Amino acid sequence: MFIETETTPNPSSLKFLPGRPVMPTGTREFASPEAAAASPLAEALFDTGEVVNVFYGWNFITVTAAPGVDWSALKPQVVAILLDHFVSEAPLFKGGSADGIAVPPEDTPVVEEDEADAETVAAINELLETRVRPAVAGDGGDIAYRGFKDGVVYLTLQGACSGCPSSTATLKQGIESLLKHYVPEVVEVRAA
Repeated sequence: MFIETETTPNPSSLKFLPGRPVMPTGTREFASPEAAAASPLAEALFDTGEVVNVFYGWNFITVTAAPGVDWSALKPQVVAILLDHFVSEAPLFKGGSADGIAVPPEDTPVVEEDEADAETVAAINELLETRVRPAVAGDGGDIAYRGFKDGVVYLTLQGACSGCPSSTATLKQGIESLLKHYVPEVVEVRAA
């Protein structure tokens, strides 16, 4: 088995591609060792003492190193942990699947939405799904819609994108411009 790596716009994060599916559906982020207790793989990555975030995408795992950590020393450790996991065919989650593991729902709004905005919200979500999410996944992360109110779209960046120095630019120049162009009701995009 060979695990490829890709850099991300976040210099603290690397994207690891095991050449097979990681999550059959959805994504999962572990932002602390306590959260990682749900997954033996994430737990092993946090046990290095140098990892501060683990993100599972469909066919990749993004690992974020603690500030000041040298990737040249950490990368072989992460690859070894991933190889051990995938070669042994160990379960990704305790209990063998993601069933029964509490994950904050991605569709939980941070604002109370107006039912009159349903068409606008549908257009926003369509653009996020078809244009934004694939681009963000290419950078080792994901995006979650968190609400729309008074012309403001609330989004959460995950994985490599959550701590990326260019995340504000991604939200403002990239996503905000796209949404404003196709959905005139959008006046601003904010991080939630």
